[in-house]
Amino acid sequence: MTELRQLRYLVTVAEEGNLTRAAERLGIQQPPLTRQIRLLEEDWGVPLFERHPRGMRPTEAGRVAIEAARDVLERAGRLGQTARRAARGEQGRLAIGYTSSGAFNPFVSQQIRAFREARPGVLLALAEDGTPELAQALRDERLDAAFVRSTSSDTSGLLLEPLFEEPMVAALPPGHPLAGWPIALSALAGETFDFYRRPTGPGLYDAILSACYAAGFSPIVAQEAPRMSSTLGLVAAGLGVSIVPASMQRMNVEGVAFAGLEDAAGLTAPMLLATRRREPSGLVASFRSQVRTAALSLGRAG
Repeated sequence: MTELRQLRYLVTVAEEGNLTRAAERLGIQQPPLTRQIRLLEEDWGVPLFERHPRGMRPTEAGRVAIEAARDVLERAGRLGQTARRAARGEQGRLAIGYTSSGAFNPFVSQQIRAFREARPGVLLALAEDGTPELAQALRDERLDAAFVRSTSSDTSGLLLEPLFEEPMVAALPPGHPLAGWPIALSALAGETFDFYRRPTGPGLYDAILSACYAAGFSPIVAQEAPRMSSTLGLVAAGLGVSIVPASMQRMNVEGVAFAGLEDAAGLTAPMLLATRRREPSGLVASFRSQVRTAALSLGRAG
């Protein structure tokens, strides 16, 4: 196996063009240097130098090998710096997940963009899924951090940090008499509802049901969609109404109008940052710190 010291010998001999001068520069005797160059030629099966009375000149194969050796030595010289940058959260790969509704909250996109701009050496990988799937991806180490809406899923081994609470709104077909006005949740008592499937978002699903019960009615669920964003398509098709986080209005789905909810105290969509409980990497620690600071600033501004 070729060693880094042999590559240094190869490059030095090429730069000096003379074994004696190369040995002096390297601080070794000439015979061991000569032996190492010959070992490389034997291992690689090609002559690397033409020997002349006054020095050595690289062969065509030698010139290619010397350039490759310089590249390897340069990269090897950066290994310590690369490790230190990774430890500081400035280099590496960070996989971030988010729920379908989280994708439309400006806080999530702002944090991802800010982290990318602050650490251009970090490769970001993004994934959208339901909270249970995101939690499992974190445990399986396929994700490093995730923006989730619920604490009701299995979160064993995970650290959940509340960031903020987002208001919920009613999503209605256009032309609905309640569209565009702040309404009481009880005004929806006679409507049929389009919800997203409970396993996908058990926390919000249960919170909406509880709020409806508190408002004096049990919602009639007509359709269930696999994702929260899909419920807006059902509403646009005239198949019912829904209740979604306010940021979902940013989807601008044609055929959907919205109404604020006045008497739904406590009916909010939480945003949490989930990471693994064990000692985080420098990258994860940096991302968590940035997100927590931004969430605190958001709370003070509010």
